[in-house]
Amino acid sequence: MRTLVHLSDLHFGRVDPALLEPLRKLVHEVAPDVVVVSGDLTQRARSEEFEEAKAFLDTLPGPQIVVPGNHDISLYNVFRRFAKPLDRYKRYITDDLCPVHLDDEIAVVGVNTARSLTIKDGRVNKEQVTRIHERLGGLPPHITRIVVTHHPFDLPESFQERDLVNRAPMAMEVFAQCGVDVLLAGHMHVSHAASTATRYQIDAYAALVVQAGTATSTRGRGETNSFNVLRVEPERVEVDRYGWDVVNGGYRVVLTEKFVRSGNVWAPASEGMLAAGI
Repeated sequence: MRTLVHLSDLHFGRVDPALLEPLRKLVHEVAPDVVVVSGDLTQRARSEEFEEAKAFLDTLPGPQIVVPGNHDISLYNVFRRFAKPLDRYKRYITDDLCPVHLDDEIAVVGVNTARSLTIKDGRVNKEQVTRIHERLGGLPPHITRIVVTHHPFDLPESFQERDLVNRAPMAMEVFAQCGVDVLLAGHMHVSHAASTATRYQIDAYAALVVQAGTATSTRGRGETNSFNVLRVEPERVEVDRYGWDVVNGGYRVVLTEKFVRSGNVWAPASEGMLAAGI
């Protein structure tokens, strides 16, 4: 089994500083095999915000898979936005926009979906999807394949299609070919975990999508600050959602969801499956 901590939308420049130390301490207590950060490390892509974000990431365990979000591209500096869109991200956080972690149980691939030509939307292109296929397609079947983006491939029905990453259907077809199991994302500041079977009608394939809220930002959009802990096995994933306890302080597990894989289809575990220990 592998344990992943999934953080997103830290938004340094608009963080609640009271959350940082409890979050750092809890992440160390969880002792993850990988820490995933799915974008928006900063609020306005300023140097000092990246410095603060980097300093915080350095207090967390590794290895880390980190991808940028739309807020990590300068909004108001037009030259920097189009000529050097992720220059500061690469300078302070990492110059690897396609990070990979691979061990004998999981493969985690990060993908940059942030773009200069749009304010908040994101997209994947064919080159990126082809690279994912090359990295994941030839792995042994017992390896759980995980893709990390900032912009989501799936959301609850209350959200609109335009909130999804652009070219998602094209990417999902390729993900089916190389057996991607889990999609981790952020962006909307909402927590969500579900099978992709409802939105994407792909024969004998459905991934598990896990959406993280904002771990530290004051821009909660109606949801308390939160993050996810995933416990991953070849045919089973358990997702613990930790939320900030505004009364007593500290992060607490507020929801646990369990999913199982049958063939290449991920679905919520039924009570019967749980009772049988599946």
